[in-house]
Amino acid sequence: MKTSLETVVAWAKRKGFVYPNSEIYGGLANAWDFGPYGALLKKNIADLWVKHFTQEREDVVFMDTAIIAHPTTWQASGHLASFADALIDDKKTGQRFRADKLIEDYFEKKRNGLSDEELAQKLDVPNLSPESRGNEGMRDFIVKHLPNNPETGNPADWTECRNFNLMLSSHLGPVANETSKVYMRPETCQSLFTDFKAVLDTTRMRIPFGLAQVGKAFRNEITPGQFLYRTREFEQMEIEYFVPADAEKAMEIYNQWKADCMHYWTEVIGISPEHLRFKDHEKLAHYAAAAVDIEYLYPRGFGEIQGIHNRTNFDLSQHQEFSKKDMQYSDPYTGERYIPRCVEASFGLGRQVMVTMLEFYDEETLEDGSSRVVIRFPKQLAPVKFAILPLVKKDQKQVETAEKIFRDLSKAFKCEYDDGGAIGKRYRRQDEIGTPYCITIDPETVDETSPNFGTVTVRERDSMQQRRVKIEELSQCF
Repeated sequence: MKTSLETVVAWAKRKGFVYPNSEIYGGLANAWDFGPYGALLKKNIADLWVKHFTQEREDVVFMDTAIIAHPTTWQASGHLASFADALIDDKKTGQRFRADKLIEDYFEKKRNGLSDEELAQKLDVPNLSPESRGNEGMRDFIVKHLPNNPETGNPADWTECRNFNLMLSSHLGPVANETSKVYMRPETCQSLFTDFKAVLDTTRMRIPFGLAQVGKAFRNEITPGQFLYRTREFEQMEIEYFVPADAEKAMEIYNQWKADCMHYWTEVIGISPEHLRFKDHEKLAHYAAAAVDIEYLYPRGFGEIQGIHNRTNFDLSQHQEFSKKDMQYSDPYTGERYIPRCVEASFGLGRQVMVTMLEFYDEETLEDGSSRVVIRFPKQLAPVKFAILPLVKKDQKQVETAEKIFRDLSKAFKCEYDDGGAIGKRYRRQDEIGTPYCITIDPETVDETSPNFGTVTVRERDSMQQRRVKIEELSQCF
């Protein structure tokens, strides 16, 4: 049985992973700060993503673009005109909801293990896509099937659905008017499109190739919530992979990226395949020829953790039209000139942190009847790799040896030094933050007459098994 979200949120706060933002002032709704361990976990996830998708590939390069772009960027991309969600209000309370999410939550409550096709048949609806009904159809569905406000449980008086633009705006310069208006980017990818020709002109990249980046994005979400799942300020990890103009070839590469991304989740991150699924979009965005989400089985049901899209040549074509700059690619072998198509792999970093905590949180009952909380992070994601534990903190030799081990290992690994309390309690503290290895310096370590002189006890987190290891061989444990 999956751990409840409430349990993981409480653990994350208690152990220094995620805190509510500005809590001393009552907090800001759905804003979260990453604590000492959460920040390390997030960094490790991002570093592993960059390593897997850029360092270990020769066809993807890493970039870092500005949060605020020229306003025409968002006109060309279509965000100013169409980046909106359908909003519906309960007139009695003034509460606002995303119409599509109300309908999706209704479907999930009715699912009971059914596939999308089986559920649609059971409910006698053509499909499970809220957007395919249009604003009027979504409102009719909500009035019929959701007569009560989901927050209060009382009868609702629903307004018509209307579109709400999600762009967050600001002003640059000393005067706030329409000419100084700018937008906080709602996605990181558009600057990768506007920099496409700059990369071609300054590197030896040739199609097919990709541009990747990790960065902040902002959306004025109507109903953020579910911990890190939907927030107004978030981080994306995105790859825009440029491919030949041939539509069939683009779909072939799109399908390859689907397989590559699922491999990343199951083999690189270690998520159980039973907790993942593909879900094709029943209604495509204006730019897409195909789109699929990889969904994770959260405690409340399946939800998106990644999107993969065949964006056609829409973005580069739009930026060529609005900028009047040539966005065509000249094939060095055939001489053919064309605007490339693009396959996108878009990951949410905050969501991946959330999924990682949910997936690897475990409450284990031991053989002696006691229990422990253990976070079974993969080693490369664990915030702390080694805990250095002198058995007796008043033993000068043990302390000196422990401090030297800490200094030496810290050059390559994030380590934590802990000399407080009984050794069993120290082990439990490290289990609760996911530390793979605890290194105990005991009397035999520093006793020159002992056959175990110069060795330490290494305890493995998941099995709790212990073995003696020579100090100079400790780094090989990892």
